[in-house]
This record gives sequence, C-alpha cells and structure tokens, in this order.
Amino acid sequence: MTTLLLADHDNATLKDPTRRALTAALMLGESVHVLVAGENAAAVANQASALQGVTKVLHAEASSLGQGISEAISALILSISDQYTAVVAAATAVGKSVMPRVAAKLDVMQVSEVTAVLGSDTFERPIYAGNAVQAVRSKDKKLIITVRASAFAAAEFSGTAPIQKLCFKEEPCTPSLAGRTCSTSERPELTSAKIVVSGGRGLGSSENFEKVVATLADKIGAAVGASRAAVDAGFAPNEWQVGQTGKIIAPDLYIALGVSGAIQHIAGMKDAKTIVVINSDPDAPFFQVADYGLVADLFEATPQFLEELAK
Repeated sequence: MTTLLLADHDNATLKDPTRRALTAALMLGESVHVLVAGENAAAVANQASALQGVTKVLHAEASSLGQGISEAISALILSISDQYTAVVAAATAVGKSVMPRVAAKLDVMQVSEVTAVLGSDTFERPIYAGNAVQAVRSKDKKLIITVRASAFAAAEFSGTAPIQKLCFKEEPCTPSLAGRTCSTSERPELTSAKIVVSGGRGLGSSENFEKVVATLADKIGAAVGASRAAVDAGFAPNEWQVGQTGKIIAPDLYIALGVSGAIQHIAGMKDAKTIVVINSDPDAPFFQVADYGLVADLFEATPQFLEELAK
C-alpha cells in the first residue's frame, strides 16, 4: 500500500515542515503520495512534485480547502483514505487540527509528535514536556501520524512526480472563514530560521524586548522568539512563543536572553545545534543545556556584543 502526506502551505509556497515530514513518511518503507488541498495552489503542487521520494501528488481545489478549513480537509482525506495504510502530517497548526478528526472518523489511534520512526508501526515521541521519550507501537491497520518536524531533516528537491487532479465537492454545511489577521515581518520565519534570538521575563518590558532582543536579531539576520513568561507579560506577541505550548524549533544557533529555561521552554528548542544563554542568575536551569553560558547582566553584555559586531 501507500502513505499519504498532507502538505502544509499558504496556497503559494510549500512550507518547510512538509519537507521534514516527508523524510519521516519515507521511513515507513512505502511509496508516498502528497496531498495538496488548497485554492489556486498549482504552484504548491509543482513544488511538491519536485520533492525527492514522492511518487505522486494529489491536487484538490476548493474555497474551503484554500481557507484551511479543517472539516473540509479531513473530509477530503477520508474520501481517499481507503487507498492508504498511513496518513502523515507535520505537527503544525493544520496537522493538529485535521489529523485528530481523521483518526476519530476512522476510529483509530493517532500517534502524535513523532520524533523517530523505529519501524513501520513503531515510533518514538516525547512525553512529560520532553523529559522522557516513549516508544509506541500501533496495532491499527491504518496509521494516523503527526510528525515533530524539527526532529527530521528536510527532503531535497530533486524529483519529478506526476500530478493528479482530485475532484472535491464542498458540503453545504461546511464552515467558511469569517476573517484572518496575519502578522507580517521582514525577519525570517521562526519555525524555519537558522538563527533565533529569544527573550524572557528578564527583559522587564516590551520596550526593552524591542531594544535588546529585536535589535540583536535584526543585526545578525535572526528570527525573534520569546518565553511564555515574556508573552504572558505582554513583552512579545503570541506567535513568537517558543516551547511546549508555543512553537517547536531547531535552529543552528539559539540565543536566549533573560530566559530562565523552564522545562516547557526547553522542550521547544532543545534540538538547536548550538545554544547560547545570557542570564544574571547562575542557577538558571538553562545553563544545564547551554553550549555557551554567560552569567552577566544582559543589558550590559548585549550592547557590548553589538559593539563587537559593528567592528
């Protein structure tokens, strides 16, 4: 049989987590079809067809699919699910919304946040905020899987898979999107950035967050992240939150300023290749996982770092 991979996209560009989820899907040992459900998303289908390891791209168009309505996308998946032994998606907002609906309708267990594929039916996933790793084996005939994208390398673009059009008829009761507010930024996207500068409660105010964290990030071409404490305090917007209840990332370099390093925060960035921490508290938990740690006042250390960069 075959594995179906749900593509995450914005109707124009295929998102990086899909490429990483493809790597996990290929480890199941079966051929992989990619489902592109959207509106005016032909460019995304073409990008998906170029991914190495993909044998076919299924392209469905409808207004509700383009709006990312989970009821519509799950209905589409269910209509073709008999052809597949596994349905895989990245554990993004789309995957987390669609896949539980599919699993419930099929009356099977969902395997969530997979970080390693041990076999065709056996997987590893983190539990207890990443403090433990659980190995699970599914006995269901059909696997429904979400993948923690940061745990897998991105598949390369070197394929030429055929694209097949799918007909999708929207149900009259399908919800419609009333509105969407999207933030725009010239900085790299947090989930795919190679460098991330994060700030915590130690910044003290939104003004300091912008002056210190954002300034450093812009200087080195990094994305901006934040701890939940900083977000709850109003220093940073929700979309910047890194952690168990925020975004899961794995940049090449992660710089934490004034972040104590609670378990929930570390769970969101522990796969970073290099971790740099600046904190005035020598007992901050973050120093236990840092590659480089500096016990110092961030308001003194960061300007000095910027001065050196300017040279």
